[in-house]
Amino acid sequence: MSPLRTQSCVACRADGPRVIAAENPSLLAEIPEWSIIEIDGIERLTRTYNLPDFTAALELTNAIGRIAEEQDHHPALTTEWGRVTVQWWTHTIRGLHRNDFIMAARSDECFERR
Repeated sequence: MSPLRTQSCVACRADGPRVIAAENPSLLAEIPEWSIIEIDGIERLTRTYNLPDFTAALELTNAIGRIAEEQDHHPALTTEWGRVTVQWWTHTIRGLHRNDFIMAARSDECFERR
């Protein structure tokens, strides 16, 4: 299988498959700075990126926003002075889909390219 960051999201319907717990270790191995949290019974991928100032944080937020629009898959983004927190999950299935792991890997790529 190709690396997550080179894959594209697929359209996901309400009956789309969630990532099963047994898949998490291999997927997380490609995005080691990410963790799975649960909010209101919904699993999400989360990561906070540390940056030197607000301008850099805003630039990263915008870069992640651009890839989200390209893939039609959108995260929760919190932009603060010197950091950006990103959470990916699939609203239609109320949990994690492979798309979320793909977008987490692509978010890392945005961070690495800055």
